[in-house]
Order: sequence, then C-alpha cells, then structure tokens
Amino acid sequence: MKILQVIPYFLPAYAFGGPVKVAYQVSRELARRGHEVVVYATDAENPSSRLDTEPVKVVGGIKVHYMRNLSLMSAGKLKLFITPQLISQCKQETKKFDVIHLHEYRTYQNIVVHHYAKKYGIPYFLQAHGSLPRVVAKQNLKRIYDALFGYELLRDSWKVVALSQNEAEQYKSMGVSKEKIVIIPNGIDLSDYANPPPKGAFKEKFKIPKDKKIILYLGRIHKSKGIDLLVKAYSQLISHMKLKETMLVIAGPDDGYLCEVRSLASFLGVSNSVLFTGFISAEDKLKALIDADVFVTPSFYGFPITFLEACAVGTPIVATTTGDYLEWINGNVGYVTPPSVEELGGAIHRILRDNRLHEKFSRNCKEIVKYRFSLEKIVDRLEQVYEQSRRKVP
Repeated sequence: MKILQVIPYFLPAYAFGGPVKVAYQVSRELARRGHEVVVYATDAENPSSRLDTEPVKVVGGIKVHYMRNLSLMSAGKLKLFITPQLISQCKQETKKFDVIHLHEYRTYQNIVVHHYAKKYGIPYFLQAHGSLPRVVAKQNLKRIYDALFGYELLRDSWKVVALSQNEAEQYKSMGVSKEKIVIIPNGIDLSDYANPPPKGAFKEKFKIPKDKKIILYLGRIHKSKGIDLLVKAYSQLISHMKLKETMLVIAGPDDGYLCEVRSLASFLGVSNSVLFTGFISAEDKLKALIDADVFVTPSFYGFPITFLEACAVGTPIVATTTGDYLEWINGNVGYVTPPSVEELGGAIHRILRDNRLHEKFSRNCKEIVKYRFSLEKIVDRLEQVYEQSRRKVP
C-alpha cells in the first residue's frame, strides 16, 4: 500500500508530545513491512526553532515532507501550524495514495487533506490522540473549529481511531456512529529497550543523591496535566507522611504553566527537592524512567505513550480519574485515584514504602507491554483496517 500519514509535527519534534513518537513508530513499522509510507508534517521542531525543509527527507525508511510554517509564533502559542505549500502538494499527490491517516484533530492540515481526500475519493482515518475534549484553553475557538470543519471531518472519515473505550465514547458524543469507530491503543517498540542504560545514570547526570527515591512526571508542563495536584501531594508526602528521602522530578518543556508550578513549589516549601529539568533528550528520558521509583501523570487525555515507556522499564504508574481512564492500570501496574491530594499522595506512598508491591507492579508492567501493547500487535490491527478500506472503496 501507499500510505500517507499527516501530522503537524514529526521526528525530531518531541517537544510537541507523544503523538510525534506514535506517528513515527507506526510509520517506521509499516515501512519495515514493505509499505510505501509518506509523511506530511511542518518544519516546527519546537515552539522556537525550525527544521530544515528539504524537498523530501528519508527518516527510518519513511519519506517525510517538512513544510514551512507561516509563523512559529502561531504554532507555539496558538498550536496553529499553517503551511500554504500543503495545498499544492495535496492537489498533485493525494490521488496517488491508497489510504490516508490523519493524526490529531483540530489542525489546518486536516482541513486541507480532508478536502482533497474527499475530492479524489481516497479513504482517510482520523486519530485524535486525546484531543477531542474541549478542555482548559481556547474552548470557544475549539467550538468554532468543530462547527466549521470538525464535524464534517469526522463524518467523512472512513474510520476514526480511538485509543481506548473512553475515547470511543468521546467520538460518539461528537456524532460518530459506533460502526465507524475502531479501538486501537498505542503500542511500543520493545527493541528500543533491549539495551537500556545502567540504573543510576540519570541521578548521576542531574546530581541527585543515590539514596533518593524519584517521583517522576514526564511531559509538557501544561495546566491540563494536573501538575499542581502532584506538587501539593508531594508536599504532603514530605510533611505528613515523612517521605523526606524522595525527590520530585518534573521533566518536560514549558507549555505555559511552568511559572505557576515553580511558584507553588516555593510557596509549599518544597522547591529544594523539586527538580525541573526542562525538555530532555530521548536518551535522558529513558534514563529518567529507569531511575524513577514511580511515574505520575495526574491528568491525561487519550493514551500517553509515556505510560508504555514507563512500563517497558518496569516503573509503576499513578494517575487520577481526571480526564481519561485506562482500565489496565489500576491495581495491575499501579493506581488510579480520585483527584485529591490525600488519595494521590497515599497511592504514591504505598508504592514507595511497600517493596513487594513495587516489585509486583514492576513485573506486571513488563508483562503487559509485551503481551498487549507491542508495536507489532498494534500495527497488525492497523494494517487490517487499512486493507478493509481498500476493499470497500471503488
């Protein structure tokens, strides 16, 4: 098959979150299987720098078109990635593809590609990656997008890809029929973890004492992530639960909320034991996950690839019921708690204090990624639905 993957940001633009890695790994595995995979992305590497826009780059066997954004400011602040070149590219090339896979939901890229996919009768799949809910910021703009483009984009799709049953219900609430929804979770390439760095490498690099236990948050520092709740829970762990031999590591790029989190840590008197690393490389990210004793994401939408990355190295997970819910976490590889300081802190405390419990969760983590979320199994399913679209479309 000739497959087009469309996403506003692509490797190495990890600053924009998990969908970058998901789209890359899926595309790479499809290319390994002999499919011709093409990616349309933009030149945004992060909110302040661009990638080189050669006509075509080959990355992991994938042909990638990095198209120039009109403005990095609009890309960084408004998440609006406008690439006029995409129109002429789609006009010339769309009809050559067997299937199109759109990543994210409210994007300029989806508007353009939808028009030409519909014009030429090319089936497309839409994978929102947890971006359907109108939460926190820009809610009115999201409503306008949905009214002008979004509902039609969903209606005309061949299938929509939900990462979980919870996201499937979100699609239904947007008017998508049950028959059009396929549930395909994120997967992980376990070969990337075959030769991990030694334990202690992250602590050594960031000068963290060896006897400190690490509570790790890894991701964008955004208001929707519930990082304030984590900082409050950490303060409780130190003051009331006497876990002073711990350090809270908050790793990831600022997405408009760093100042507030720093101020909160200072106000609560825990800033000396909270480490803000900023954006870290893929290598340091793996080191952080290996050295972490518990991985905490208080609030999320979709299916964070970081959960699978933590599981791949045996690090237990704690989340809350704010946002989406993944049924395989609670009591199996960690805990999902109500969104309160006491409940979140209590779950972290149990994992850090009970070595047998920690070992059980760690063992289960490695088993679940192997048997449920390996990239090979996920791409098997994706290939099946791609093939179904080819058989049904004249």
